[in-house]
Amino acid sequence: MNQRTRRIQWSLWAGLTLFGAILFLAFLLAQLRLRVFLGKPLPVYGSVANFTLTNQLGQPVTLADLRGHVWVADVIFTRCAGPCLKMSRQMKELQESLPANSNARLVTLTTDPDYDTSSILKTYAEQRFGADPRRWWFLTGPKKEIRDLEITSLKLTALEKKPGERESPVDLFIHSTQFLLIDKNAQWRGAFETTGEGIDPPKVQAQLRAAIRRLERE
Repeated sequence: MNQRTRRIQWSLWAGLTLFGAILFLAFLLAQLRLRVFLGKPLPVYGSVANFTLTNQLGQPVTLADLRGHVWVADVIFTRCAGPCLKMSRQMKELQESLPANSNARLVTLTTDPDYDTSSILKTYAEQRFGADPRRWWFLTGPKKEIRDLEITSLKLTALEKKPGERESPVDLFIHSTQFLLIDKNAQWRGAFETTGEGIDPPKVQAQLRAAIRRLERE
């Protein structure tokens, strides 16, 4: 099998995987909107497995540190020239809009742990987005551990592009642009799309805050 054939096969596989994930999360989003605004309980779609990663302060973070908290998760990488900055700005808006008495946590996972060390994430978090490390954690760690959490537990897409597929030196990953909502018992309960045609960020933020409040009352 020559390199061109392998490249075409990989592109097809990546496209199908991403398309399937988008369809599944779009279905979850539609269901979530309906339930939140009709006052119905949010369904349980899966559970998050145990993990041990490291935050932007170099501190270990495990699933136990998030139990008892509602949390919102996303995936980005600091060298991203695509949607990551927009996603992080929306996460910053969420951080600033949560009431002082909310115990919700925000969790941003890197898709690029080889480059995104704790110190890199600390600079990105503090200098670019004013992230409060008591509320908003940027996590890195061993690649397998990161992938297990992102893909296996959270069902997010995070595919590394091969060098021949890249349109620029920082065109490194195809990844999801959703915010996932996790409850106090480490069960994921919904997905919120942050970018793309027809997405109204203020409306998404309002829906997400409403869902967080509902889960904090459970």
